[in-house]
Amino acid sequence: MPVLVLSQKNCYILGIESSCDDTAAAVINNGVILSNVVATQKIHEEYGGVVPELASRAHQQNIVPVVHQAIHKANIDKKQLSAIAFTSGPGLMGSLLVGTSFSKSLALGLDIPLIDVNHMQAHILAHFIKAEGQTAPNFPFLALTISGGHTQIVKVTDYFEMEVIGETIDDAVGEAFDKAGKILGLSYPGGPLIDKYAQKGNPERFKFTKPKVKPLDFSFSGLKTAVLYFVEKEVQKNPDFIAENLEDICASLQFTIIDYLMDKLKNAVKQTGIKEIAIGGGVSANSGIRRALTEAEARYGWKTHIPKFEFCTDNAAMIAIVGELKYKNKLFAENNVVAKARLKL
Repeated sequence: MPVLVLSQKNCYILGIESSCDDTAAAVINNGVILSNVVATQKIHEEYGGVVPELASRAHQQNIVPVVHQAIHKANIDKKQLSAIAFTSGPGLMGSLLVGTSFSKSLALGLDIPLIDVNHMQAHILAHFIKAEGQTAPNFPFLALTISGGHTQIVKVTDYFEMEVIGETIDDAVGEAFDKAGKILGLSYPGGPLIDKYAQKGNPERFKFTKPKVKPLDFSFSGLKTAVLYFVEKEVQKNPDFIAENLEDICASLQFTIIDYLMDKLKNAVKQTGIKEIAIGGGVSANSGIRRALTEAEARYGWKTHIPKFEFCTDNAAMIAIVGELKYKNKLFAENNVVAKARLKL
C-alpha cells in the first residue's frame, strides 16, 4: 500500500464528473463529502437513450452553475481548493471533453494541481468515502462494477492496483436492463422500472436461459434477444400479454440476471480465495442485487460492501475521493492530459 504523504486537514478537492449525461461536482475534505451536486439531463428520455451531441451541449450549459453550487454548498471559497480532480475516461468523448477542458482551465487559473481519474476506478473507490452506513472494504477485495456501459469483476489489491479478471464480451448489464425495458414498452431508463415492477412479480413464472461463456466473463446480448423473441411470440398469441404479465416478466428477467451475476461472483471467490466483495456502478442501486449480496454474507461467509444510493449512479463524490487519494500521493496530471473515451482500468 502506498504511503500517504500529505496532510488533509485543510485540503479541499473539487471533483468533476461528465462522462455521460450527468454533470456533477463535489467537494471533499478528509474523506467527508461537503457537497455533491448533480444536474441530470432529461432530454434523452424522449429518444430512448443518451444522444452524445445533446449530452455534450448540456454539459456546456450545466458545468459552471454546478461547480459554483458545489463550492457554495461546501461553504468554502474557490481559492481554498487544493486540487481539481476530473473524469478523464471512459465515457462519451464529447461529454468528457467538456469536463476535461473546464478542469484544466480552472486548475491553471487557480494555480493548483490537476488530477485525472478513471471513471471505473472511481466507482470502486467510492466505498472509501466516509459516510454513515457505509463501510470501506479491506484489501484485497473483489469489485463487481455494473453499469450501463460496463460489467467487470476486478481484483483490487490497493487503491491504485486493480486487475480486471472478468468482463462482458458484448453488452453491459445496464444496457440489457434498459433494452429489455424498451422491448416491454417502458420509458428510458428501463432498468429502475424493471426493478420496481419486479418487486411485485413472480420470479419463477418465466424462464430465461443464462448465457454460457468463460467462468468469470459475462454476455448479455443473447439474453436481450431471448427476451425480444419471447415477448414477440407471446404478443402474437395475446396482444395484451405484456400489460397482463408485466410484473412477472420483470421479476423473472431480473431474477435471471441477478442469479447470473452471483454465479460469476461465486466463481471469482473460488478462483481467488477472496471473500470480501464490493459492488459499484449505476446498476448497484438495483434492489434485487443489493438483497442478493446481503444474503450472500450469511450463506457463503462473504463480507459484502454496498454503496449508498447517491454514490451508485454517476456522481462527482466518487471522483473527489480518488482525487483526494491521488493528491495525498502526489499523483498529479500534466496540463496536456487528454480525455480517452475507451480508457482501460
